Amino acid sequence: MSSKGKRTMNKNRCSLDIVREVLSIASVKVRKTKIMYGANLNFLQVEKYLNALVGNGLLKCDGYYGYLTTGTGLEFLQLYEDYLKQSTRLKAEVEKNAKDRLRLENMCFNNKSDVVLNKS
Repeated sequence: MSSKGKRTMNKNRCSLDIVREVLSIASVKVRKTKIMYGANLNFLQVEKYLNALVGNGLLKCDGYYGYLTTGTGLEFLQLYEDYLKQSTRLKAEVEKNAKDRLRLENMCFNNKSDVVLNKS
């Protein structure tokens, strides 16, 4: 799921995006199959993620394969959303900085004069 809560069909999701999807799906008690289809994972992938998330205390599982996001998992979701917002903001700042630099370079070096600059 994207930071806006809408599902995107990005073939190259990172593992943190997948974890976010799994934890979001399991914010209400669900079975493994619901997580597998909801997060668009195959059986081996869902097993890997569920084992890791249960082992690290982000998910809990009862004996009937019902999964539920823990308090730590909810904290992860909030931290990840904050991270995504900050990353988006920083990316925009870097892009603006690059455009400003290009503008400055054009002001100095992109004129029609015959000045030759030595690059060292």
